[in-house]
Amino acid sequence: MEQPRTRPQQHGPRGGRPLTPPQAARQGAQGHRPAARHPPGAPRPAGGRRPSAAAPVSGPAAAIRRLRRLPNPRLTGLGAGLFCGALMFLLGCLDQLLFGGSPTGYGVLFLPVCVLTAAWVRRGDLLTSPVVVPIGYAVGLLPLADGDGFLGTLMGLVTALATQALWLYGGTLIAGVTALLRRAAPAPARARAGRRPPR
Repeated sequence: MEQPRTRPQQHGPRGGRPLTPPQAARQGAQGHRPAARHPPGAPRPAGGRRPSAAAPVSGPAAAIRRLRRLPNPRLTGLGAGLFCGALMFLLGCLDQLLFGGSPTGYGVLFLPVCVLTAAWVRRGDLLTSPVVVPIGYAVGLLPLADGDGFLGTLMGLVTALATQALWLYGGTLIAGVTALLRRAAPAPARARAGRRPPR
């Protein structure tokens, strides 16, 4: 008697047909299972992400972060005028107290105030900064004006404005250039996102 031949068991489909995607996925899932990434008892990090060590930031990125930490208020046109006038009046009193009313010292202190006024006014009121800084300069000259009474103080103020016009024009020019640079710069991303019409 002939004994039946035993054929080796074939794992693939009969007839050498290619595996269909569901069969290949099923066979791959049975034969090759991925190993567990974490031991059963080990705690997993929150959110499924690996904790990454914070790399120290240095160079230009660190300088930009420090600049962003500085105060950056947004003043209206009226607020910028009040800020410039009040600050220049205080600086005029300080100049009179420390330097005896030095016009040069007052003019030097006027320049950074012009930059701050033009940098802190909001974008909608940028063109007001070259207007309010001369007014603030004149207000700050009140403690430095020489004269007795109202008319004498007024004449001393006019004389100081005429003799120190270089500082006045220089500060106004700096405020105007700063305002133009801010106006030419692109708007912040948050402002552009707020201006987009809803879809």
